[in-house]
Amino acid sequence: VQLQASGGGLVQAGGSLTLSCVASGSIFSPNDMGWYRQAPGKQRELVASITSGATTKYMDSVKGRFAISRDNAKNTVILQMNSLKPEDTAVYYCNLRQRWVVYWGQGTQVTVSS
Repeated sequence: VQLQASGGGLVQAGGSLTLSCVASGSIFSPNDMGWYRQAPGKQRELVASITSGATTKYMDSVKGRFAISRDNAKNTVILQMNSLKPEDTAVYYCNLRQRWVVYWGQGTQVTVSS
């Protein structure tokens, strides 16, 4: 299984970015897909996740600002990030969890300037 993430970049505070991640290879259902982030000197943390049945979970600090969605037919997960804040600056990683195995994509940098 391979995960290819895209969509990071530099944005001013209050702006928006959309992250996309496409999974390829032996993908089985059900599975969970999600986004994590890691800021310098901090641990990687869950930002949002979504199950095959579209049940979502968000970290408290992004609720109401970020939205996660997925296209099961395309094995794609999207993270729409609005009202970005400088504290959202981090490397964002997508992941896929299936059959007790977790796969990670390469990180994509998100930088929010104040």
